[in-house]
Amino acid sequence: MIIGVLALQGDVIEHIRALEACGVETLAVRRPAELEQCDALVIPGGESTTMWKLTRIFDLLEPLRKRIEAGMPAYGSCAGMIMLADRIADGMTGQETIGGIDVLVRRNAFGRQVDSHESTISFAGEPYNAIFIRAPWVEAVGEGVEVLGRSESGDSAGRIVAVRQGRLMATAFHPELTGDNRVHRYFVELVRQTLEEE
Repeated sequence: MIIGVLALQGDVIEHIRALEACGVETLAVRRPAELEQCDALVIPGGESTTMWKLTRIFDLLEPLRKRIEAGMPAYGSCAGMIMLADRIADGMTGQETIGGIDVLVRRNAFGRQVDSHESTISFAGEPYNAIFIRAPWVEAVGEGVEVLGRSESGDSAGRIVAVRQGRLMATAFHPELTGDNRVHRYFVELVRQTLEEE
């Protein structure tokens, strides 16, 4: 099993370390040829408009869409959640996504950089200390989307912050910054199940 990490911008090294702590071989992905070597992909946090523009510059947007449509598992954190969403609220004019998860995601829903915070949420039925940095949230989900996590405190209580649709999952928070690898282990298990099915 090789899990790639989209390495154009964002928390690349942190995701690689978390995946390797789960016993997985990783690959930094900057080119279509590197994407082809991967069984699955992590799309890190960062800045979603920059990430979108860089996927265009590096000729990766269409190859990413094709691999997702063909059933490659993928996990997006923060900006990665926006990149995997089918629809964006408060996006920049013309902003594109890879798509694949039938959700409407609002960019910077939790506020600006100064509003970054940690809070305990529920992830897959268990308490999880989540780090939110200029984070999005999910405003609407399609029928095939499973809600994996919700915010549990403050003005954002009840907001959807983790989702899964088939082989795709996304979180509004940054598990790669916590040292708690449960979210990455959840994704690795999803990938393992996918490979067993094929």
